[in-house]
Amino acid sequence: MKSYKIAIVNSSSFGKYFPDQMERLKKIGEVESFVFDNDISGKDLAQALKGFNIIIASVRPFFNKDFFDHKDELLLLSRHGIGFNNVDVVAAKAHGTIVTIVPALVERDAVAENAVTNLLALVRRTVDSQQAVKENQWVKRATFLGMNVTGKAVGVIGCGNIGSRVAEIFKHGFNARLLVVDPNVDLDWAKKHNVEVVELDHLLQHADVISLNASLNETSYHILQQKQFALMKKGVYITNTARAELVNEEALLQALDNGIVAGYATDVMYKEPSFNDNPLVKHDKVLVTPHTSAYAIECLRGMGDKCVSDVENLVSNTPLVSVVS
Repeated sequence: MKSYKIAIVNSSSFGKYFPDQMERLKKIGEVESFVFDNDISGKDLAQALKGFNIIIASVRPFFNKDFFDHKDELLLLSRHGIGFNNVDVVAAKAHGTIVTIVPALVERDAVAENAVTNLLALVRRTVDSQQAVKENQWVKRATFLGMNVTGKAVGVIGCGNIGSRVAEIFKHGFNARLLVVDPNVDLDWAKKHNVEVVELDHLLQHADVISLNASLNETSYHILQQKQFALMKKGVYITNTARAELVNEEALLQALDNGIVAGYATDVMYKEPSFNDNPLVKHDKVLVTPHTSAYAIECLRGMGDKCVSDVENLVSNTPLVSVVS
């Protein structure tokens, strides 16, 4: 019988809330958790995980070609999430490694709801006003002026699994005018929800609120940079629960400082973790949360169960689902 060694890599949540998931893995083989620097080289990562033939991986570090070229036998890399930007799936396939992800619907509601939650907290100055109360500064209440989201023009960039849910919440919860940019948008869905499918420049010129929900690829990297910020309505709010790299940070900081962007709420950063010396974290118009959009009980249960099922299916020679390589 083949022996299995299972590595849990850089996940702060797997097994924490649902110990039964860890127990299921321990019935299969040795299980060990690792925390690596996000920038660890592929070769060093491979060496550190020598002997482990199954990996359950978070959004970082990067499992690049260098990693697969130096890794000994790796049967399965199961992503504890819906994305796989940090995995070179071509290299994985070349080395005989199966790569799986969590089905998109598992994270849909949790991530979409957090995009809206963070946006509302930013617009209504929730964190600032709570801090004032904690500091016995109730008298400052009139300085925490926000705006209504109801009836505003909301632009959603990337309207797939999660972006479509964000759009639905804004439409049916806030009677928003919906502007959507996505080359693959479901036109039947758009018609049903009275969505305007537009070009990016049009969205930027008319949106009061922008939600970033695009996947990261060659066409979406830095989809918002100086030229795009210059097109925006002055005082726009932006929420991002997708990928930090959708935004050019220098251009964003300039737009925040000159008042084009009234506020930026993000659950994703270029470097994670990010600390209080980061220019975005320090900025008084920015709300940063520590990549917690999936941190809803229902979502974490579904994500963890999927990863454990991947391992169980592998060892029992049962077909795996949501395979990307």
